[in-house]
Amino acid sequence: MKHLQHIFDSADKLYSMDDIDKALTDVAESLSQTFSQSNPLLLCVMNGSVLTTGHLLPKLNFPLELDYIHVSRYGDKTVGGELNWFHKPATELKDRTVILVEDIFDEGVTVQALREHCEQAGAKSVSCVTLIDKLHNNKVGVLPEYVGLTVPNRYVFGFGMDYQGYWRNAPGIYAVKEEDEA
Repeated sequence: MKHLQHIFDSADKLYSMDDIDKALTDVAESLSQTFSQSNPLLLCVMNGSVLTTGHLLPKLNFPLELDYIHVSRYGDKTVGGELNWFHKPATELKDRTVILVEDIFDEGVTVQALREHCEQAGAKSVSCVTLIDKLHNNKVGVLPEYVGLTVPNRYVFGFGMDYQGYWRNAPGIYAVKEEDEA
């Protein structure tokens, strides 16, 4: 546990809760302009985006439905691996306007798989919201249409995103000190 406390104590705080709230307000305004008349289905991508979804929902003042999808490439690791499916939405996706709510867009492998799943299930359209876009050039697939904040190409945690299964509860977004990133 000392190692985990050290990770938090030595981390660089990139965004405060106020920064996150402002970014989500801006995203909500864009979503409202685009989707307020389309009865969208928001899919919370578990576990990382549970806080993003929870803070975004009250900012959306139009009818919508909510479900979740749970797929992971990380588990408790810091490097992505094979895609593991844990839960597919219970709500019918056929002919629906789907909005995926992600915590972080890193390489895009997970988002690409989620988009393909929704399209194969018959979704009318699939868009993606991500709280964080990690800045680097190793992206695949379609970029998220709605981005809250950007971070450098460092390992980040907090506000739902974890470090080895911990620190999802950190109040803000933090980057692991570069000497601890290994």
